Amino acid sequence: MKKLRVAVVGYGNIGRYAVEAVTAAPDMELAGVIRRQAGPGVAQPAALHGIPVVQSVSDLDSVDVALLCTPTRSIPQTAAELLSQGICTVDSYDIHGSLADMRLELDPVAKAHGSAAIIAAGWDPGTDSVVRALLEIMAPAGITYTNFGPGMSMGHSVAVKALDGVKDALSLTIPVGTGIHRRMVYVELDGSADEQAVVEAVKTDPYFINDETHVEVVPDVAALIDMGHGVSMERRGVSGATHNQRFTWDMRINNPALTSQIMCAAGRAVARQQPGAYTMLQIPPIDFMPGDDDDIIRRLV
Repeated sequence: MKKLRVAVVGYGNIGRYAVEAVTAAPDMELAGVIRRQAGPGVAQPAALHGIPVVQSVSDLDSVDVALLCTPTRSIPQTAAELLSQGICTVDSYDIHGSLADMRLELDPVAKAHGSAAIIAAGWDPGTDSVVRALLEIMAPAGITYTNFGPGMSMGHSVAVKALDGVKDALSLTIPVGTGIHRRMVYVELDGSADEQAVVEAVKTDPYFINDETHVEVVPDVAALIDMGHGVSMERRGVSGATHNQRFTWDMRINNPALTSQIMCAAGRAVARQQPGAYTMLQIPPIDFMPGDDDDIIRRLV
């Protein structure tokens, strides 16, 4: 069996775990890591010893799939560039309100160049989206509440770090209940911007504008970080004409480790799709799994 050659683009929290996930996958080969800090004479982390580290995917040989472990807001452009080179992409884009439109923008690019993309391949959006769909299949009428946390939101934290005047940041998601959340944001300033201006920039950012958000300036963000997170999902609904059907889904996780594992599985699935851009909802679950379909069916069905 020919192994998929997978490149990891970015080496932050998710990228580090993505390298581990790809290395552990029986049907994948790590083609290399793309970092801005690359090139002759640039020291690399010990974990990347023996792994090609370059500044561009084009510097690697025969890449089948690229896992985009970069900030969400950079993903649409990066994905389009790689898809236009005939390379399949997987990302964990996490801005719920715009991901459907992004898929429609990437779809013609992928089709024109014979490549495929899976967008929003994290745990939410991603696998939680699939669970929500399954709950609606079982109880078509009703309400599903998704309560995140308490825990560190990587996307929200990265969004704050990108603001002027911010040296480091941590955003915690605190569930209030019935799908409502409070954002606790801890910011370490770099001295280049007014504190109140930073607070206002956080609260008006699209990541935060719809939630109750509290911002606190602290001397050292690193001392506060714990990458644990979780979700508790509940649906109460109706199956046919029968009421009071109740379903729950609960997990407590290491956020970047789970995100990267799902992206790794999506890297396998994207190579099996026809050209185009997809969400996880649109792909058979068996495509995300290594091994023979019949063996998987015998084991799980």
